[in-house]
Amino acid sequence: MGAGKTGIDIEWAKVDLKKVPHLATAEIPGPKSRELHGRATRIMKGLSGQVKLFPVVFESGKGCTMTDVDGNVYLDFSSGIYVTTLGHCHPKVSEAVTKYANQLMNAHDFTTPIKVRLLEKMTEILPRGLSAVQLYDSGTTAVEAGLRVCRAVTGKNEFLSCYGDFHGKSGHSASLARMNSTNGSGRAQGFYMLPRPNPYRPLFKKADGSIDTDAYIEFFDQFVTEGTTNQVAAIVLEPIQGWAGSIFPPDDFFPKLRAWCDRKKYLLFADEVLTSIGRTGKFLAMEHWNTVPDVVTLGKGFGNGFPVTAMVARSEFGEQFEKISASTSYGGNPMACAAALASLEAIQEEGLLENAQRLEGFFLKRLAQMQAAHKIIGHVRCKGCLMGVELVKDLSTKEPFDEAGRLVYQAAFRKGLAWIPAGHILRMSPPIVMDVDVAAKCMDIIDESIGEVEKKLGY
Repeated sequence: MGAGKTGIDIEWAKVDLKKVPHLATAEIPGPKSRELHGRATRIMKGLSGQVKLFPVVFESGKGCTMTDVDGNVYLDFSSGIYVTTLGHCHPKVSEAVTKYANQLMNAHDFTTPIKVRLLEKMTEILPRGLSAVQLYDSGTTAVEAGLRVCRAVTGKNEFLSCYGDFHGKSGHSASLARMNSTNGSGRAQGFYMLPRPNPYRPLFKKADGSIDTDAYIEFFDQFVTEGTTNQVAAIVLEPIQGWAGSIFPPDDFFPKLRAWCDRKKYLLFADEVLTSIGRTGKFLAMEHWNTVPDVVTLGKGFGNGFPVTAMVARSEFGEQFEKISASTSYGGNPMACAAALASLEAIQEEGLLENAQRLEGFFLKRLAQMQAAHKIIGHVRCKGCLMGVELVKDLSTKEPFDEAGRLVYQAAFRKGLAWIPAGHILRMSPPIVMDVDVAAKCMDIIDESIGEVEKKLGY
């Protein structure tokens, strides 16, 4: 596809900004949303924070837009929570899933022609050497499989992970992240957590106040000696933290971490369920730092909404897969493989990595302008179509401003922007098929909403 002055030119995903956002009801959420949500919550329990803050009921989506049951049309600045990276109902993906829904829905872990095509495409797009693959149906399952592979490869059973990362909601994947009492009496044995570099809120600093990544690595070394039995199989971490608020590491961190793992003979496990498949302008976010992990997990945008994930390891580790009970009831079914293959092909055919990079250039300029204009914006960051805006009560103390985050989220949603809350951090992940004009409209809504909230809170 060709690209004009405003970026990508994909006919099916174009948005008429004269008609979208379209607010059909005086109050949002509208009456049908409120009625249906009320019926649902009498039965369904345990809602996410975003649904509690804005209980709209969506009915359809196309490209960069979503429509609720009341006819309100929103611009989607979340990609269905990092999932519909190629926009809602991408024709190539929808056609592929439909074909196999009518041809062959499941064959357990038997080989199918569409699976072979997907596997070969994966070895084409992933960094050289990452070619031992297992397919699954959720990010948590893929992470758990990756942990088992790390144990099988190293013969060791301890894991290091980092504050603020998120890796899943079952036993050991939950033990890689922040715990709560419902997860059990404590972290699983052999799982340990470490601080990771946060340029805006550094734990270790140099004399000039800048972040000291060497000090983090030195602390890791000391912690292994003092806090573990030195049976570490791997360090597991997100390249860019998602749940914690789109937090990016300093550029020198991952090369140093790779070298440290090599010295210590630990595996480097990158959980890219959120960051992979074009979200940051690369197929893997780790490519930004020229760092190849030993194990990587893929998900969310991998099937553009269809539940398909993968655990991939270095080719020399492939034989160890036999030890981990790798088969799965749903993973790698023909519909899933078709969705994933179509997504990868669409990214290549439509130049979507390049478009994500083009959007990054626009977003960085706009974010800098917003930061200069608003007293409550402490920090902004962006890679590709993954962004974070950190709201603070005071620029010098950097005290998190959760109330402002909640109010900005709700204000923008009422103006027709569907997106993601994260406490005091505004998280943004637009589809990579978005053009710059639509991106500008979305940023206008956020900018305006921040201004309104600042005024309301007395800034």
